[in-house]
Amino acid sequence: MSLLQREREIIVSNEYIDRFDFEEVEEFIKGASKNLFISHKFKTTDHMLVQPRGGFPTYDKVFQLYKEFKEAHVDVLPLTIDSNTRLNDYASAKKMLALSEENDVDMLNGYPLVNHGYRTTRKMITHYDTPVSLRHGTPDARLLIETALASGIFEIEGGPITYLLPYSKNFPMDKAFLYWKYVERVCAKYSELNEPINRESFGPLSATLQPPAIVIVIQLLEMLLSLEEGVKSFSVSFSQTGSMLQDIVSSNVIKKLSRKYADRFGHEDATINLVYHQWMGAFPYNKEYSDSLINTSTVIAAMVGADKIITKTRNEAFGIPTKEANAMAVANVKYTLGMLKGLPTVGDEEEEENLTNEVDEILEAVFNDGADTLWRKVFNSIKKGYIDIPFSPHIINANEVITIRDPQSNIRILKKGKLPISDRSFAFERSKIKLAEGERVVDKIIQDIGIML
Repeated sequence: MSLLQREREIIVSNEYIDRFDFEEVEEFIKGASKNLFISHKFKTTDHMLVQPRGGFPTYDKVFQLYKEFKEAHVDVLPLTIDSNTRLNDYASAKKMLALSEENDVDMLNGYPLVNHGYRTTRKMITHYDTPVSLRHGTPDARLLIETALASGIFEIEGGPITYLLPYSKNFPMDKAFLYWKYVERVCAKYSELNEPINRESFGPLSATLQPPAIVIVIQLLEMLLSLEEGVKSFSVSFSQTGSMLQDIVSSNVIKKLSRKYADRFGHEDATINLVYHQWMGAFPYNKEYSDSLINTSTVIAAMVGADKIITKTRNEAFGIPTKEANAMAVANVKYTLGMLKGLPTVGDEEEEENLTNEVDEILEAVFNDGADTLWRKVFNSIKKGYIDIPFSPHIINANEVITIRDPQSNIRILKKGKLPISDRSFAFERSKIKLAEGERVVDKIIQDIGIML
């Protein structure tokens, strides 16, 4: 038995799950429908895939949610995991699931997949015969991912940076890297049995004034960490910034550089897709404005040539949307995409050159670290502040980078902290910023965060 398999046997020996049968799971994945693999759908579909968000605690409610989505002709189904499971607190999740089922009240903010088990969940996944994307936010997702893959969920979101720094305060970062290395190896192993398991990084980060250079650097590093373990299908992503031009520039750069760095590190055979998140910041309370925001982001997604769009609803400002509102959002986005044919190619050479330079400069500083493995180089670079996510709650994050918007709503780096970007690149950022006389930076930041309200 390999060391990985020994570790897997230990991980699934958990009192809160049913007996895990690895041989049965392998046979299931070997014979699984191609329709369950988003990697297959990316290859065989000529339109942008549409994926909503959504999740409930009970099996029956998720089953009905999927029914609504299928009637709206959804391309990819979501499975959002509850907060207790994200924290590996399966005991609390079990109690809250029981209360949810007994009282028909949602006592969890998502689906406790580990407690439901893969045998039960697989019935739902195979019934709908549609790719399901696992959305969670878990630093230690080993048991969760084992259960998801055994259930027929063949797209796994997250990574050791994107599911740690924006989500956690104290979870040890070195452990997160090692736990996600386990996830990548399991995904790579199962990818040999059928179509590839698709891994997707979480581009929105803290969803607050994220400079595109940092977003792209982290996307590329999580991609490389995944590909070096044998993953063959990966999705980089980012979310709507609030500037159409900056979104287009970001997409051009991330597509170009993801291929460049994948090839540079010997992963020419990897397939890389682009995912675009609709606005992840605060939504307006006016539902008509929300509709306008969603429609605009759909147009942008078409202009950037995203392979998949992840949608929002007009009820976003009021809490968890109903299944009906979620399905309506999917239908509306698909309707809008149907009208957006033959869009012109748009770009800005100066902006693209500067953003490319910033990403290359940061990545070279990461790669030049003296550590012997890529994950240690990344770990050290975060500790040094070379990678710094604005508004991250994690104690290891430097939180020295300050960003504000320029007059065209582009997110700019006002203070670079220890980011290893050149004086030329930083001067370009600063040259675009225009503060009104007497305007305080903190007031500008608050205004810029609430740009869509």
